[in-house]
Amino acid sequence: MVLVKAFKGIRPKSELAAKIAELPYDVVNSQEAKELAQNNPYSYFHIDKAEIDLPETLSQYDEKVYQKAGDNLADFLEKGWLVKDNHPNFYLYQLTMDGRSQTGIVACTSIDDYMEGKIKKHEFTRYEKEIDRINHMKACDANTSPIFLTYKNQAAIQEIVENWKRTNATLYDFTSYHDVSHQVWLIDDEKITEQLSTLFEGVDALYIADGHHRSESAVKVGVEKRENKTNSPESDYFLSILFPAEELAILEYNRVLNVPVPENFLDMLSEHFEIEKTTENTSQNPREIQMYLDDQWYTLTIPADKIAADIVESLDVSYLQKHVFEKIFDIMDIRSDNRIDFVGGIRGSKELEKMVATPDWNLAFAMYPTQMSDLLAVADAGQIMPPKSTWFEPKLLSGLFLHDLETK
Repeated sequence: MVLVKAFKGIRPKSELAAKIAELPYDVVNSQEAKELAQNNPYSYFHIDKAEIDLPETLSQYDEKVYQKAGDNLADFLEKGWLVKDNHPNFYLYQLTMDGRSQTGIVACTSIDDYMEGKIKKHEFTRYEKEIDRINHMKACDANTSPIFLTYKNQAAIQEIVENWKRTNATLYDFTSYHDVSHQVWLIDDEKITEQLSTLFEGVDALYIADGHHRSESAVKVGVEKRENKTNSPESDYFLSILFPAEELAILEYNRVLNVPVPENFLDMLSEHFEIEKTTENTSQNPREIQMYLDDQWYTLTIPADKIAADIVESLDVSYLQKHVFEKIFDIMDIRSDNRIDFVGGIRGSKELEKMVATPDWNLAFAMYPTQMSDLLAVADAGQIMPPKSTWFEPKLLSGLFLHDLETK
């Protein structure tokens, strides 16, 4: 069983939701955030990336940045741009992109469930990124961005969700980045919130789709507050949005490199792939990796007899990492090696061509998307995917929901 509970959400006034809500803090850099928030005092980037309100010479990890985030949150609350509900509620958050919708339940989940492995992960985290969110949460005394969780289909839960959407008006309804429609409903019926909590008690596990650093940081903040006896009932939980797995879509997470390419590179690749020239990135099949080199696309097909039995080793990203990045280019840690970068699939293959045309990059690989079944299988096996294996779209906007830790 997992614990999923209602909470007193901090959220925008209805007429300001579209102006406040922004992309997640880790999807844009500081300069992009500053440009997007220009002439918009309501932008959530003033809280989530508060360095935009400070001198550019200051590190985004400076203590002053976190203090500014806390001050800006207090200012948003004082001005009434953000308000805190008086009673614990659930919320529904529906995102629609290219005609496909996914609806999540906005709730709080337990730090104990995370530590006991009932909230399962599929990626490692980096300590320096954890520290950033830990400092941010402490300064704001709140979970400032939700964790993107998923669960295996539960028909009874879905029936409640669909019935509530059908019979109740939305709190927010607007369109934002990439023409994604965002709709939010408030579930303020205590009987329904109790039903949902009870139904989740029958769910064996939740899975982190996106937000490994945020979840690890939220848990560490909660544990530290317990140890220091500064905790509250709310600090034992963290903000999450729970989506049924069958509604989610994973896009490809592509790679670009800046490396010396050996003269016999294609011969080296032929030891591990079947290679065919193509006119463009046309891959629609697993076990096919598209490569862009010297203005030419290639299809690299992994032979069936080379696919490993192990669930992690069998992933396309694992095969590419082992046989190309490590063996040919000696790129052992793709999280820290500056010869490699990653491009979300929503930007398309043309973005890879554009990047390789610059002096910064000379080689690109377009991946077939990792499947939800792979993610769940890896997490259930207690294993870890290679970094940058999944790119979820659409992105959950930040600023629509905050969870007050109530420890100040």
